[in-house]
Formats: sequence, structure tokens, C-alpha cells
Amino acid sequence: MPFRFVHTADLHLDSPLRSLALKNPELAGLVRGATRKALEAIVDLCIAEQADALLVAGDLYDGSQTSMNTALFLASELRRLEQAGIRAFLIRGNHDSQSTIKKELTLPGNVHLFSGRVKPILAKTLDNGRPVYIHGVGFDNPHAPDSLLSSFQAPIADAVNIGMLHTSLAGAPGHDPYAPCSVAELARHGFDYWALGHVHQRQVHHERPLIVMPGMPQGRDINEAGAKTVTLVTVDDDGRPAAVERAIGHAVFDRLQVDLNDLQDWSQMIDEAGRAIAAARQATAAEQLILRLHLTGTTSLAWKLRRDPEFLSAEMANLAAGHAGCWIEKVEVDCEAPGAHVAHGGPDPVEEIAGLIQADVLSSFTFRQQIGETMKELLAQLPRDIRERLESDEAAIDGLLARVAQEGSDDVLARLHGGGNAEGLL
Repeated sequence: MPFRFVHTADLHLDSPLRSLALKNPELAGLVRGATRKALEAIVDLCIAEQADALLVAGDLYDGSQTSMNTALFLASELRRLEQAGIRAFLIRGNHDSQSTIKKELTLPGNVHLFSGRVKPILAKTLDNGRPVYIHGVGFDNPHAPDSLLSSFQAPIADAVNIGMLHTSLAGAPGHDPYAPCSVAELARHGFDYWALGHVHQRQVHHERPLIVMPGMPQGRDINEAGAKTVTLVTVDDDGRPAAVERAIGHAVFDRLQVDLNDLQDWSQMIDEAGRAIAAARQATAAEQLILRLHLTGTTSLAWKLRRDPEFLSAEMANLAAGHAGCWIEKVEVDCEAPGAHVAHGGPDPVEEIAGLIQADVLSSFTFRQQIGETMKELLAQLPRDIRERLESDEAAIDGLLARVAQEGSDDVLARLHGGGNAEGLL
């Protein structure tokens, strides 16, 4: 019989809501419970596939926010594995190290939590007598600036060797450097499979040996968009691992662009958005689909779309409600009017103001300096992980400032075009 295991990481159980746009209490509750649903689905998969083991390569918890209730839920799911005769191998990641309850929870007997001292654990003996060993290292510190690869023993001869490591590898946008090392260094170490964690996007970094970053099994906001998976690995009698993706995410965040180019009537816009939402829902197998709509194109509706954002959001939410498990997280408007309007034999005064804003305000050094200072004050109040996403480098900050200034200008001009109530839109 082969050795089969499920490899996952970065569940961030009970992670607090990070999207300010989740104002709908029902939607907020759904997202809040999605990480638990993901763990339940992972355990279900292990049982259905008759896996020998579950490997979690760090960040089961989400730092200091974790409660004992979270720990009890985790223990109950691990016990489900124990009852099915499935072992679990865990290592700590940077977020786990910040958890206040990690030392208080008693884990079931089927669970092995690797410490900072690497000791290979026999996981199974294949039918041909070849043993399978799991090597892992946990690090009880939120910061690991140096590689942990030297902590691992050499591969055990005539055995299948599987390593578990929470690492940022050579670095990834939006992720803190953590136990950095190169793919080449991992490949040279001599293990047959590396079960990695830390970076939330799935990637197979190397084929032989097989080095896999599984990505997170459940997105938590629009910045973690798209379907999420875990990795199911089968090691044959020759010791060769083969990996396949298995979808897990209970709720999928996604961006949906709706082109409104040349549309002139509000009902046409509703029809176009409705078709796009229906197609997106049909293409998504997850139980819940949470969309951020991005309306684009050159249309005479541009000002109307901006004048009453709450009414527009309600219209889009109503369209989504027609499809089971479909939600609208936010509506972004990036439409342009088809040119300057002409009134009373001369240019539209609002268009003249728009020209002045573009030429004299948005491009002004003083204006950019002022909004830059305001932006710094706001960013300083955000959680670190969100702040680092927004200000990953100077170019990102400049782009964010320009986008915010332009959107603010467009919203003001939309109101100047008149009629801010819902009736004026229809």
C-alpha cells in the first residue's frame, strides 16, 4: 500500500475580519466561520481518501487573537482524525508562535507537534519494507531571520524522507521574511518531498524532489481571491511522491469586471451586471462566492453610477441574491463619461472644474505632500499585515495615493452633476 497524506498550511483559524466592506452581518458571519469550515473539509478529505496522515506546515492559529474556543475546535477535528486512524504532523509558523493558548491545549494522541529539535518520526512502512520518515522543525518565535535548514538531519538511507518547513523561501510580496532559504538548497538536502508553508499562494517549486507550497485553504478577504486548495500526495513503493490539488475553500472571494462601454440606460447596466454575476456564480463550485464588482467602460451612466453608491450597491446585492450562495462585497466604479457635455452654447461648468482639478490640483506637489502625510497617519493605525500589503514599496504608496485622489475627485464631480437621490438614477 502507498503512503498517502494531505498537505496544507496557513489555515489561520478564526482569523478576525479584515475587510472593512463586510457590513452585511450575515456575510460577516459567513466569512468569520469559513476557516473552520475549511478545516472540517480537510478532515473530511483525509477520511474519504483513507489518508495515512495530515501534514500542517504552520499557522494553524492566527496570532494573539486566538481563543480557547478556537483551540477546542481544533482538538475536536484532530480527534476525528484519530478515530479514523489518521495521524497528524504539525509544525508552528510565525502566527502560531504569537498564540497565547498554544501551550495550554492538550493534543490527541495521534498528533505529533515538532519542536525546535528535529527528530525524524516513522510515519509508515511500505509493503516492500521501505520506511517513510517525517522531518519537521517548529520555531517558537514570530521572527526567524535566518534559515532553519541546518536544523534538519541528513536524509535517512533507504527510506522515504519528507520535510516540513515554514518558510518565505527567497521572499514573496505581502509576506514577512521567515526562515528564508532557496529552492536549490532544499533540493540539495536530499529529501523526497518538502511540505512548505507561509506563502498563501500555491506553487510547485520543484518536481524531483517535489517541493510544494500548498497555499492557504481558505481566503479571508479580496486580497486572497480565487479558489483555494490543499495538496493530496501519494508516495508509491518506489518512494516517488505524486501530488494533486483538491479544492477546499468554503467561501471564495473573487473580482469581477463588468464592461459597461456604450451603455446609456440604467436597465441595460442592470442586465449586463446580472449576466456577469450569473456566469461567475455558475463557474464557481464553492458553496459561497463573494464578489467585488469593478464597473468599467465609457458610458453616459458614469456620473449616475457614482452619485449614489449605496443605491448602486443595493442593486448589485439584489442581483447576487438571485443566485444561491452569491454575495457582493463591494462595488467599484471606474467608468468615464463619453466627453464634455455642452450646455447653453458653452462647455459644461462641471467639466471645466474637472479640467482644473486634473491640471492644478491632482498634479500639485503641495497637494500630494498633504495627502501623503494624511495617508501615513491612517496606515499607522492599521494592523501590520494589512499595512505591509498597502505600502510594500514607495511605488505602491505613490500608486495608492494617486488612485485615492482620483476616486475622490470623481465622486465629488459626480455629485456636482446633480441629483444625488435614487430617483434621479432611474
